[in-house]
Amino acid sequence: MEKKHFNLTTDSWIKVIDRQTNQEQLVSLIELFENAQNYRALSGEMRSQDLAILRFLLAILTTVYSRFDADDEPYDWLTVDEDSMRDTGEVDRDDQENIEEDLFDTWKQLSNNGHFTQMVITYLERYADRFDLFGEQPFYQVTEDDYNHFVPKKKQIAGAEGPGTVAIKQINRQISESGNTPSLFSPKSDEFKNDIKLDELARWLITYQNFTGVTDKTKIEMPDKFSTASGWLYKLGPVFADGDTLFQTLMLNLVLVEKDQSYNPPKPVWEQAVPQYVEDRKKQNRPDNLAELYTTWSRLLHINWDDQGNPTIFSAGLPMFESDDAFIEPMTVWRFDKKTDHYRPAVKGLRSLGTAMWRNFGQYVQVEEANDKHEPEIVKWLRVLKDKGLIPQSTLLTLASVALISDGNATSQSPVAEVYDDMHINADVLFDENPDKAQRWPVRIEDMIELTQKVGSDYWRFAANIAHIRNLDYRPFANKMSAAFYDGLNGPFNNWLRSLTNEEDRDKKSNEWKKELKSYVLKAANEVVQSSSPRDMAGFIDVNGVVDKSKGLVNIFTVNNRLRYQVQADLKS
Repeated sequence: MEKKHFNLTTDSWIKVIDRQTNQEQLVSLIELFENAQNYRALSGEMRSQDLAILRFLLAILTTVYSRFDADDEPYDWLTVDEDSMRDTGEVDRDDQENIEEDLFDTWKQLSNNGHFTQMVITYLERYADRFDLFGEQPFYQVTEDDYNHFVPKKKQIAGAEGPGTVAIKQINRQISESGNTPSLFSPKSDEFKNDIKLDELARWLITYQNFTGVTDKTKIEMPDKFSTASGWLYKLGPVFADGDTLFQTLMLNLVLVEKDQSYNPPKPVWEQAVPQYVEDRKKQNRPDNLAELYTTWSRLLHINWDDQGNPTIFSAGLPMFESDDAFIEPMTVWRFDKKTDHYRPAVKGLRSLGTAMWRNFGQYVQVEEANDKHEPEIVKWLRVLKDKGLIPQSTLLTLASVALISDGNATSQSPVAEVYDDMHINADVLFDENPDKAQRWPVRIEDMIELTQKVGSDYWRFAANIAHIRNLDYRPFANKMSAAFYDGLNGPFNNWLRSLTNEEDRDKKSNEWKKELKSYVLKAANEVVQSSSPRDMAGFIDVNGVVDKSKGLVNIFTVNNRLRYQVQADLKS
């Protein structure tokens, strides 16, 4: 039987949006890098899939441009083997300043050229055999021999027989259905849940390695027990820069110089032999380079194909390195854990599902120096690009976030929701370094957000008081009204944020937002008053002083007046 091939370098598998036609196209890796400037964005089945593939593409670019400059020549401080295109020998650490200067020059030239160079294509052609789904070292998979070498004897497989299988419908994160729990709102009917085309399989393989849950029962054999780990990207609170074109998005996120870290050779997973890669992973050492981090596997996957072309996928868990203080990771927000005295990725959960990015502005941008705050490394990278004049001061930056939310169950961590959000802000506003702290835009923005949160709290109490009038459980009622209140604020605040420039008067723009905020909250309250019932108008005498400490009459009008008074007081403070 003729050996099958599906090579990601030449076969079409990546979904993109064409800039001219706004139509979706399916392209190969080589086509993508040759024409990235002509595509608007990635356009996969899910935003989280796009993020996983974006990082995969960045691993390729990081590998190439950490070895070759924008003229496709090896850097002077690096010895590159002509055949393998890999760096050999030691890098002179004393030459770090020149290394960084060369890498920034490469970034600048690529950005000015508006396209990637031939070296990316040459590299892909050199490693094409590692990007074949059916190759001798199949893409993002292991052979049966390698699989059996690392799993316990009772977990070993033979052809399509053996334990530790994972169905297509589970790898497809739009379905994420295990054998025990059916997916009720699947985009595919039961009959077709395990059907998949090769281009789709390639996309989901990359996504699954990044967003794996913990339902697997098979793990590689280790001297000590270890818990099955979720995918690395699943452990993060993702944030990245989004450009007007795919080329811009790739460039803005192409971190060639890592702050406070010396140059480390890129080691993407496809350049490593599987046995050595697994042995290194057993040590649970955190990667010291982005190419390796972006291509981190969470599972050993082996795919057996039957004569009809149907896959049986076997999966074995790998130990994962710690995420605490993993500042090599550019694309996450952080939170400080006071109990452990470490920073951890601020992972979004079901409780924070409806909280927009702007409400956590201080997580994304360091407003002021604080021991319990750590700015995302991708934001630091953008700051460096701005300071070096590599992106114009007036550039409208888009910080975006994609979160695949798990069910919170420690034994499954199955995805239950996906959230995308973004905020647009001018570079000179985001990185305003006005010596007068009160005049710095990030400080002003944070002040306006705190004010908005105060007014939001006023509105929550207004809603809770209405619940008391209606003799309802006040917490769920107020929480629901508060969620709707903030949903309505997302658009206006993001528009205000987008309108800011470094030339404008801070007080004037702040007052503009205060005026809009006041108008919005009073209008929202008035809509409640207009739809009030006779019971709301009649109210009750608050003999226990729950709402009115003076124990007087409480009705829709008194609580509305109280809200108006409190909002006015907050806006003047």
